[in-house]
Amino acid sequence: MSSLYDARMSRRTFIERSAMAGGGIAIGGPLAWAADSAALPLITKPIPKTGERLPVIGLGTNAFGVTDPQELAARREVLQQFPALGAKVIDTARGYGESEVVIGRFLKELGNRDQIFLATKLPIRGPIAPGDGELQAAFERLQTNKIDLLQIHNFHALDTLFPRLVQWKQAGKLRYIGVTTSTDDQYPQMKQALDTLPLDFIQVDYSIDNRSAADEILPLALDKGVAVLNNVPLGGRRGNVLSSLAGKPLPAWAPEIGVTSWAQLMLKYNVSHPAITAVIPGTTKLTHLEDNQRAGRGELLDAATRKKIEAFWSTI
Repeated sequence: MSSLYDARMSRRTFIERSAMAGGGIAIGGPLAWAADSAALPLITKPIPKTGERLPVIGLGTNAFGVTDPQELAARREVLQQFPALGAKVIDTARGYGESEVVIGRFLKELGNRDQIFLATKLPIRGPIAPGDGELQAAFERLQTNKIDLLQIHNFHALDTLFPRLVQWKQAGKLRYIGVTTSTDDQYPQMKQALDTLPLDFIQVDYSIDNRSAADEILPLALDKGVAVLNNVPLGGRRGNVLSSLAGKPLPAWAPEIGVTSWAQLMLKYNVSHPAITAVIPGTTKLTHLEDNQRAGRGELLDAATRKKIEAFWSTI
C-alpha cells in the first residue's frame, strides 16, 4: 500500500513552507541525497523467520500504473535510484492497475531486479484463476520467475488462495508468503490469521494518526515471529500527516536524532516500533524518495523519543 498525498498540497510545497516557518529544512538539503546522508549507517531489520535483513524504508507503488511519458520517466528514475540509495523493498499489487506491468518493465530495462525485494499481492476482488493461473499472471506482469513475497490482498479468497501460496513456496517459486489489510474492520481476521496460518509477513496500516494496530496486531505479530510491512505510514486515507504539520517547525531536538524533515521524523517513528520490519510510503518522485530514504539512515528511536513524538502529535 502507498500513502496518498493531499491534492491541495504537494510535498515540495509542504517542505518549502516548513522551511520558511523555521522548520530546519534547507531547500535542496535533505532532498539532494548529500554525502552526509549516504555516510550514515543503513538501518536494517531481520525477517524473523529467516534472519534475512531488509532496509527499513521501502516503496509503495499504487500510483505507478500510469501511461503519460513524463510520469513514466519519473517512476523509472525512482526505480533506478532506489537500490542505489540502499533501499530494497518494493510493494505492489494486481489491484493497482498497471503498476506491476510498469515495475516489471523498468526493472528489466534497468537490470536491477536482483537488487530488489519484490512483494506483490493477488487480486483484491473478483474470480480467481484455477491452478497456478494467478501466480503465472504475476510472473508475466512483473517479468520475473520468482517473487520474494506474495500476499493475499485484504483477505480476498483467503481459503482458496492461501493453500496455493504454501504450495508455491514449497516449490521454490516464492520466498515468503503473507496476508494484508489496511482497515481496522479486518483486524479480527488478521488476528485469526496470525494465530492459525504459517505466515512469514503481514501488512497493516499504521501511522502517527492511526495507531490502532499497536493495540493487538503489532504485539501479536512480534510474539508470533512474523515480519510486518507498514502501509500508509504517512496517514493516507485517514488524513495526510504532512498536511497537518504544514508550517510547523520541527522540534528543537530533531537534529539530535538525525532528521531534517517531518516525513523523515514520522517514518523513523514508524520503523522504530519493535514489530515493524519496513515501511512502504508511496513515492513517485526522486526528491521524495531521497527525503524518505534519509529516515532509514542513522539509528532507530528509543521508546522515550517515540513517546515524545506522540505527545507532540496530541497537540496538533
